Amino acid sequence: MDVLKKVPVREQDPKVRATNFDEVCLGYNIEEAKEEASRCINCKNPKCVGGCPVSIDIPGFIKEVKDGNIEEAAKIISQYSALPAVCGRVCPQETQCEQRCIRGIKGEPVSIGKLERFVADWSRENNIKPEQPKETNGKKVAVIGSGPAGLTCAGDLAKLGYDVTIFEALHEPGGVLVYGIPEFRLPKDTVVKTEIDNVKALGVKIETNVVIGKSTTIDELMEEEGFQAVFVGSGAGLPKFMGIPGENANGVFSANEYLTRNNLMKAFDESYDTPIARGKKVAVVGGGNVAMDAARTALRLGAEVYVIYRRSEAELPARVEEVHHAKEEGVIFKLLTNPTEILVDEKGWVKGIKCIEMELGEPDASGRRKPIEKPNSEFEIELDTVIMSLGTRPNPLISSTTSGLDTDKRRCIIASEETGQTSKEGVFAGGDAVTGAATVILAMGAGKAAAKGIHEYLCNK
Repeated sequence: MDVLKKVPVREQDPKVRATNFDEVCLGYNIEEAKEEASRCINCKNPKCVGGCPVSIDIPGFIKEVKDGNIEEAAKIISQYSALPAVCGRVCPQETQCEQRCIRGIKGEPVSIGKLERFVADWSRENNIKPEQPKETNGKKVAVIGSGPAGLTCAGDLAKLGYDVTIFEALHEPGGVLVYGIPEFRLPKDTVVKTEIDNVKALGVKIETNVVIGKSTTIDELMEEEGFQAVFVGSGAGLPKFMGIPGENANGVFSANEYLTRNNLMKAFDESYDTPIARGKKVAVVGGGNVAMDAARTALRLGAEVYVIYRRSEAELPARVEEVHHAKEEGVIFKLLTNPTEILVDEKGWVKGIKCIEMELGEPDASGRRKPIEKPNSEFEIELDTVIMSLGTRPNPLISSTTSGLDTDKRRCIIASEETGQTSKEGVFAGGDAVTGAATVILAMGAGKAAAKGIHEYLCNK
């Protein structure tokens, strides 16, 4: 065994997986997990824990894996995270816990995420359930949104004995976990459903098809329904567009709509009555994880797919693993390229995209080098579908129907990073509704902080 290198993780062959929606990464078996866990040197000052937004006892659970005590490892993780099988699959460990791993100084860091996934999957396969709270305190808390922030906040509050109800606008709970992340990265019926069921097993109730701001309001929940505190974890589902000519043409999607129709409404499955226009030549504009998800989904639906991004590969915001997988599967990257117009035929359908080549200048406010247009470098790509993946912002419905709830110029709710407290007494917020679009684990960290803030607030009331 080479302790400087990670134990490799088995994956579907790229040519095979590009034609199906089965999970790409197959994960560790118990022998591989124990071998990888043995690479951990159990630091006295584990820097990896400081890199985890929910502060999991990483050396503690890895030691139990090394010793073969998988159920004990699961108990340790469950003290900190309600969604370990999700996090083990989609969290950017390479820029968080694994980036700080001491093993990574002279070799490759320990595969913390893959070990977390193994423990969570083993728990599901062996029907290990979280311990229910011993007693309840009778205090009611409402949680708006059943994504990672809402599920985490609800789970932590339930463990403390609160009577928690989650209100979800869609017909299925899970938020971005069910509508945003494709099946090949995050299986829904096994992984996501099990983790939601584990939260419900703590006593959390989930009401779907409830649109806060229309079905009812935060003020009504507190004044008429008896909820003593509310957590807003409604995410950021309102897509951004470029404002270029042709964006209103048939065949132009936001990545949100495209992924929701495929992931939540199963448009990829011909047995479902929710079809989507399957493009033959598709461009995805953007370079984040959502753009990779949309590109890889379109590829699996039979398209030739381009990713158009105005900076270079070094500036791509997507995870390195996602870019690598996309390339392996055959996605074509048009980097240092920016769209200027979507070309439309006489019937109003997309027929192509006009682009201009870019070059990188000095860093902008984000710290990344600013892209500048190259003179006389325009060109066109023949297409029938364009997917815009330029980020999202919160829907203003909740903030506009709640008295005394302050927002910033981006319409994000203003809330304390430490406690989640907003300008309205008893109302807390966290995740993408506060920060704008970010990662699953950062939303979970915000939900965890808000649960602690709500507990302190209600204890002092």
